[in-house]
Amino acid sequence: MTISLGYQIPNFSYPGGVESLFDTVAAQAREAEASGFDTVLVMDHFYQLPGIGTPDQPMMEAYSTLAALAVSTSTIQLSALVTGNTYRNPTLLAKTVTTLDVISHGRAILGIGAGWFELEHEQLGFDFDTFTERFEKLDEALQIIHPMLRDERPEVTGKWYRAHGAMNVPRFRESIPIMLGGQGERKTFRLAARYADHMNIICAIEDLPHKLRVLKQRAEEIDRDPATLKTSYLASAVIVETQAEADAILQSLPEERRSRAFVGTAETVAERVQTEILDAGVDGVIVNAPLNGHVPGVVTALGEALAPLVRARR
Repeated sequence: MTISLGYQIPNFSYPGGVESLFDTVAAQAREAEASGFDTVLVMDHFYQLPGIGTPDQPMMEAYSTLAALAVSTSTIQLSALVTGNTYRNPTLLAKTVTTLDVISHGRAILGIGAGWFELEHEQLGFDFDTFTERFEKLDEALQIIHPMLRDERPEVTGKWYRAHGAMNVPRFRESIPIMLGGQGERKTFRLAARYADHMNIICAIEDLPHKLRVLKQRAEEIDRDPATLKTSYLASAVIVETQAEADAILQSLPEERRSRAFVGTAETVAERVQTEILDAGVDGVIVNAPLNGHVPGVVTALGEALAPLVRARR
């Protein structure tokens, strides 16, 4: 498993409404598959996120959507970026992603994180707990999920979760890859070094070289070869034809999203991805296009511009 070039779908507010909603999602996934992306990812949220829209805007449940995309595509990998650990019992999550792997004939990746969107927890009845407790939960969950995705039967009696010889069949592969997402140097990176095959880094672009150095240190602290923990960076991309259009879009974005927004012609976006992400030492890039990814041809343009960059690194 490798995520060299991923396409994330974070937005489900499309012209045409609910009648054509999934068709539009599937069309983006097929465009991604045909244009050089190796992975399609959706968010694991129940409400739309601040900075993209309002909470009452459409949001598809992640694993139902991924299962449907598994039969709408044929080769592209499928993942959540990332699953909120607080939303599911870890044995159920292991079973869910393993079932997705069976349906997709070995194309599932488990992306997982501690969970953070408090409004969802409050209104939907999930325990939010403290920051420290959410990471305690994630650690315990991975002690269960990691072996269950590797044909092992965990015995865990923890503060938050328990599993006693949990079985996980049927399965398509002996091992399903695990990806963590985030930027936390003390907690997230340590868990990634211990359990993950891949780390998706979400941070301001100027912080990326530092984050990579710290992640390498976390792997070395447990005598893991840092080269075995692959990395990617999450960015937003908007393809436009003029600088005036680019400037207007950038000004409309929340400040915390601007540093991860790559706006311009396809060539300009590709040049920035190369110099600011890949040249920094990241193994791959995941892009989303929340403003216009649903427009036919946009995903294709992104794939055709970016795929040659990641192919050159293989």
